[in-house]
Amino acid sequence: MDINYFRLIDRIVDLNLDAKTIVVEAQVPAAHTIFEGHFPGFPIMPGVLLTEAMAQSSGWLLLGLLKFERMPFLAIVKEAKMRGFVSPGQLLTIEAKLEHEGSGFAVTKAKGRVGKELKCSAEITFGLSPFPDPNFRVYMDEMAKKIGFPLQAVSNG
Repeated sequence: MDINYFRLIDRIVDLNLDAKTIVVEAQVPAAHTIFEGHFPGFPIMPGVLLTEAMAQSSGWLLLGLLKFERMPFLAIVKEAKMRGFVSPGQLLTIEAKLEHEGSGFAVTKAKGRVGKELKCSAEITFGLSPFPDPNFRVYMDEMAKKIGFPLQAVSNG
């Protein structure tokens, strides 16, 4: 997890395009300046970053399902629930599943766990659009390689 650059997903553990699911892992940094103020003496991962990690996980699922032909962008977060604290140094596992796709939108449900303990969940809606610039697509391909996205799963050949 690289909080400074808002790259919150470290690796894809499983991408199942048939089941329309993804499982990712994110190692919460053991130390980071964000924890100095959130909260002194009791550092925890901010809920907004947990929500963003669920959205990024869902986004990678959608990129796979769309074969990188369109880009998902965050539109609506519903029913975001923080169910427990996530502390520095913990391994966060996020699962996301596609609930609906059509009319230029997609809806996922995502859950974050530390071990077996549920820490957060949300329903997330994305708009789907063409990539805004060819260079952005190149960047996304590079990020996909870094996190272990199985590009062969979406290749046309």
